[in-house]
Amino acid sequence: MAYTLITANRNYSSWSLRPWLLMKALGIPFADRIEPFTKPANYDEFRAFSPTGQVPVLLDGTRTVWDSLGITLYLADRFPQVWPTGEAARAFAMCAVSEMHGGFSALRNQCTMNVGVRVQKPPFDAALARDVARIHELFEEGLDRFGGPWLAGADFSAVDAFFAPVAWRVRTYGIDVGRGRAWVDTVIAHPAMQQWEAEALAETWREESHEAELGGAGEIVADYRAP
Repeated sequence: MAYTLITANRNYSSWSLRPWLLMKALGIPFADRIEPFTKPANYDEFRAFSPTGQVPVLLDGTRTVWDSLGITLYLADRFPQVWPTGEAARAFAMCAVSEMHGGFSALRNQCTMNVGVRVQKPPFDAALARDVARIHELFEEGLDRFGGPWLAGADFSAVDAFFAPVAWRVRTYGIDVGRGRAWVDTVIAHPAMQQWEAEALAETWREESHEAELGGAGEIVADYRAP
């Protein structure tokens, strides 16, 4: 098999991080192709390789697999380690992945992902506070029920990949996730996450709309990205 995974900027692209980290952490080989966001709307350019005009996209020979969840489900048919082996842990992981994929809109919108900066966040509004409380609850439930260090037990699985962008947000905005911080520290220390961060810090791309979202999220108190 010869997979190619198409992703975008390391600083910005939370959706890209999910399958990239999943494949790296599970040792699934792939060619790494970056198509950066160069303007607020990249739909027309991305339509050349993506039916939705978005990333990530997995190429498997002549087959195109799109969307981070679609890619995860596709890989799970071929690599059983994508999901935890225990029935209870697998059910938790599948539900949490689905919840992350379809929810947490306030967290996404008000705490845009940017790996290379630190932001002083104003007080949370009610919607963001609810999202953070639910993240806090999910992290602690996974660790308590399945024993850690990963969210569904001893082994890395899809649920860890799906919440990895939240780990960067926790660090960027100083979000309190209670005992879930143990998982945040564990996933950030993973060699693949360290690689992603190193590539993010080395990026010189700046895209106007993403930078505007970052500026609106709070006061930037540190920027470690290459100039």
